[in-house]
Amino acid sequence: MRKTIAFFVSMILIIVLAACGNSSQSSSGVQTDVQPEAELVIEASNFQFDQAEYHLKKDVPVQITFKNAEGNHGVLIPGLRLQLSGKNNSAVIIPTEAGEYEVACSIMCGAGHSTMVSKIIVE
Repeated sequence: MRKTIAFFVSMILIIVLAACGNSSQSSSGVQTDVQPEAELVIEASNFQFDQAEYHLKKDVPVQITFKNAEGNHGVLIPGLRLQLSGKNNSAVIIPTEAGEYEVACSIMCGAGHSTMVSKIIVE
């Protein structure tokens, strides 16, 4: 019961933070007029992403594309202010700060949902 409540509180917090708009503390921004220099494809299947970690270069525009191979999933990367799903499956971002960013499934997909995480490492 406590895990369920904690999960819903976390999801509400993520939604509120995602709705707050741009911030000067943002470590990236979704770009519409920038030509990407790199591409990253994140593929999801039941309760896992295709890689445990993904690597990006700092200050290099990258097109991130989400592919849903099995099940119903989405991608949420709060530190990069990015959320992708079947309807909105691609975006160009420019990561401006080096570090590690958590990648999580943004759609409740079943019993293994809470363990469906990966990370992006910006170097």
